[in-house]
Amino acid sequence: MATPAQLSIDDMLCFPLYAATRAVTRTYADLLAEVGMTYPQYLTMTALWEAGGPLSVGELGERLLLDSGTLTPLLKRLEAAGHVVRRRDTEDERRVLVEVTEAGDRLREQVSEVPRQLFDAMGLSLAELVELRERLRGLLANLGQT
Repeated sequence: MATPAQLSIDDMLCFPLYAATRAVTRTYADLLAEVGMTYPQYLTMTALWEAGGPLSVGELGERLLLDSGTLTPLLKRLEAAGHVVRRRDTEDERRVLVEVTEAGDRLREQVSEVPRQLFDAMGLSLAELVELRERLRGLLANLGQT
């Protein structure tokens, strides 16, 4: 009896996505090691810097596509490092607000070259990078992850 054809790793979409994600994350880790940040911490700080003011843990989780069980320990480490403060919302004590500290603002300057360094390491033209980013956003939307 003939068996259905099996996909090889080379024929799978998931494998190059997985391997590329690991490679990009590893490159970020190398670039961020100097300031003692992890890639998830960098993403979190970037979302906070972009917001320009406090975000609730829920808002931050939505922005980063992370649940609070993943985000809370990450925020605790950022707070222990002095980069953020967490406090209860005075209008709704169920909400925890996260705000960047002065040290966190200084950190922004220290990592300001990371996007360019990653771009250089990827070896893509700007047009290729934009196209790849938009295709990945479309993929996330199709999979219900936005």
